[in-house]
Amino acid sequence: MSETEVKTNPQGDPITSVAAPPSAAKKDPHGEAKRQKVVTPEYMFLEAPRTKEFITGSEAAKEAIRRSNVDLAIAYPITPQSETMQLVGVLYGEGYVKEYYRGEEEVGVMAAIAGGSRAGVRCYTATAGPGTLRGLEGIASWPGHRLPVVAMFTCRVVNAPLAIQPDNIEVAYLLNCGMIVFHAENQQDMFDFTMAGFTISEKNDVTLPVGVCCDGFFVTHARGYVRMQDRGIKLPPREAWRGAVPVLDAENPPARLSRDAPVQKSNFMAYNIHAVWQQEVWAAVERSRKYINKYMGGLLTAENVEGAEAIIIASGSAAAQSREAVRLCKDKGLNVGLIKVRSLRPFPTKELRELCKNAKLIVVPEFNYVGWLAKEVATAIYGYSKAKIIGGPRVYGGQSMPVELILDEVESGLTGKKSTNVAMSQVMGGSISQDEVAHFMRSI
Repeated sequence: MSETEVKTNPQGDPITSVAAPPSAAKKDPHGEAKRQKVVTPEYMFLEAPRTKEFITGSEAAKEAIRRSNVDLAIAYPITPQSETMQLVGVLYGEGYVKEYYRGEEEVGVMAAIAGGSRAGVRCYTATAGPGTLRGLEGIASWPGHRLPVVAMFTCRVVNAPLAIQPDNIEVAYLLNCGMIVFHAENQQDMFDFTMAGFTISEKNDVTLPVGVCCDGFFVTHARGYVRMQDRGIKLPPREAWRGAVPVLDAENPPARLSRDAPVQKSNFMAYNIHAVWQQEVWAAVERSRKYINKYMGGLLTAENVEGAEAIIIASGSAAAQSREAVRLCKDKGLNVGLIKVRSLRPFPTKELRELCKNAKLIVVPEFNYVGWLAKEVATAIYGYSKAKIIGGPRVYGGQSMPVELILDEVESGLTGKKSTNVAMSQVMGGSISQDEVAHFMRSI
């Protein structure tokens, strides 16, 4: 070939790529994963040094999975969780996840996750919005089958007209199916709650699925600082023999499968078996409290609550807006505290009753229309606090929440000025008429 001759591809385009230099030794793509060391949950969560990185919520979930010794992850794409599961697929390629594949749709994913958990392996998946609702029948069966699973729900609009923006109304569908439910405010929470979820879900006296919820896009696609343990350590593997229910095998079908005729017929035995089992599932939810306190530092966090006239109670992204509202209130000379609810199931009823007993006003901002958190708060502290409760402000359909909305509810609640953002039916206590109180209570 002459010096002026140029190599071309079949289409006649010049070839400009440079061949990779020969490698002396082929690098093992799973090398780093193989060198990971198992440490105790106590060391991982309470003692291990951490370094800070600026990453997205999806990347935070990926890094949590890297350190969680996950056996099986199954994905089906739906915005905004698609990126998270794509990154988990990268971990599979690097050897940090043992098995990974894409399901045919959400119903199949949730069924396959159930099968994996029944077989005794550590399972992870994620979904969002309409995907959550499509897979809900399977998801709602997990607690009754006592399946330790961690699932991430990156909440988005589910109502018509369809949109893909953040709206956490889907949390309301998850609260009463028997699973443990955490609500992450930011990228750090996504990382911590996911890792702790595996440990808590697999405790013998719990043996339940954990749902880690966040407000999609606000968390998954935004960046924040996350303090993470070294990637060279990981949690112990799942020891399925420690679970409350035996794993599935061909010789010994576990008790959770309805293989006996009396369970499937309409008679007293069937009713009694199902009733008792539901009671046990919810008792297991309650037993998880001690592990949430141990590995996550509590079901809630409280800031500036002692002596505060007003308290803002929030979860998820609303907690970030509320924290800024507290700062603005301080500039105006208002003594306002913040309670961030981290665990929705189990719910921190006892803690809220103690923290709210002397408050004059409680404001509950939310990213949904129905106000599921306000109803939980009102139910928890009814009879234990004389505070006026404002169930709002609320934004939905993907809107962001101006801090001024929260500030306005605090000021109007303390001064008696009528709010222009929250309906009277969403207010309980204070100088509100009994008819309006009754209307509020009927809406719970």
